[in-house]
Amino acid sequence: MATVASEQDVPASGEQAKRIARRSRFMRVLLGVTALVHIPVALGVGELAVRLGWPRLTGVIWAAAGVALFATRVRATPDRRSGSALRAAIDVPFFIHWCAAVWALVPSVIGTLVAPVVSLIRGTPFALPTGVYMWSYLSGLAVCGYGILVRRRLYRVVEREVAIPGLDARLVGMRIAHLSDLHIGGLTPRSWGLAWSRAANERDPDLAVVTGDLVTSGTEFHEDVADVIGELRAKMGVVVSLGNHDYFGDGEALTSTLRTRGVSVLRNEGRVLEWQGARLWVAAIDDTWTRRDDVPMAMRDRPDGATTILLAHDPGTFNAASDAGAELVLSGHTHGGQIAMPFVQRAVSLAMFTYPYRLGLYRRARSVLYVHPGLGTTGPPLRLGVAPEVTILVLKRGEN
Repeated sequence: MATVASEQDVPASGEQAKRIARRSRFMRVLLGVTALVHIPVALGVGELAVRLGWPRLTGVIWAAAGVALFATRVRATPDRRSGSALRAAIDVPFFIHWCAAVWALVPSVIGTLVAPVVSLIRGTPFALPTGVYMWSYLSGLAVCGYGILVRRRLYRVVEREVAIPGLDARLVGMRIAHLSDLHIGGLTPRSWGLAWSRAANERDPDLAVVTGDLVTSGTEFHEDVADVIGELRAKMGVVVSLGNHDYFGDGEALTSTLRTRGVSVLRNEGRVLEWQGARLWVAAIDDTWTRRDDVPMAMRDRPDGATTILLAHDPGTFNAASDAGAELVLSGHTHGGQIAMPFVQRAVSLAMFTYPYRLGLYRRARSVLYVHPGLGTTGPPLRLGVAPEVTILVLKRGEN
């Protein structure tokens, strides 16, 4: 029987104004960074243009167009269905270009700093490093083109054992299909999501969970994500928690749409499920970014002796969940950095600068956290070094 907790109030308008102001500052910083990374692009395209017999001014025009297009694209929210094919035709090439510009910055700066030293050693007049800007940008187009056009489409299905201290023997071998960060929208279509759900179903899970960021923004893809999650099949049902992107639109409407498909959307609440005679408290907290999360409320009605599986989109809540006695916490949010160093993704990624818990399994006291690498993307639709993943967690007893 499910126990439903009352929902928290929507954040005050003053808090909303602060978030809007923070977003505005962030966008201004991004625009400044974009302008900076287009300086090597202007030089590189200029070099290429001269070699092809075009005026060097081509590089300046190309870079200026890139900055101007960025300014228009970052304001293209919320995500809308109308014109999505046209946006994809524009946005995908643009993001390949933008990511290539960022890629080119480091080698371009290094080349520029080294050039005077080389000129001094050779005794020649200083000149900008010919070819460095052009080849840095071209190599970026190749790598980022792969990350956007190929890598983010190639998901994998992985089974991982999760050892939980003192786990009820009747729960050993239980299989949980874990999906997260679908970001269904104009750049991540419904067809991809349906493939992920069907891949999870093929592994015959006992429970299926989705830990937030179901859509990118807005409300126009709610039915699509409901189709995706409604496709999931598991013996004990499907349980969902919401993430911050789900409130970049109307979280209430999304919740209602999912519930009409028979999906359990839990928001600071839990319910008792039984598996082979053992009791489980499956609970979820609401979004942390809009301050709707409440771990104590989600754990409040947990029956004595029930093993707890807590869904929390943001892994930053793990310490609080552990203190509250949750044995297994399932999260997402970080995308494993989305861009990481191959083979050492957990240690070296973009997430290393902001999240202590960013990818894979972690332990604190007698609690275990699994941070999912996500399936969709946010920001630039780019993945490098971190594969999208449908995860099957298999419970066992003992230490990880």
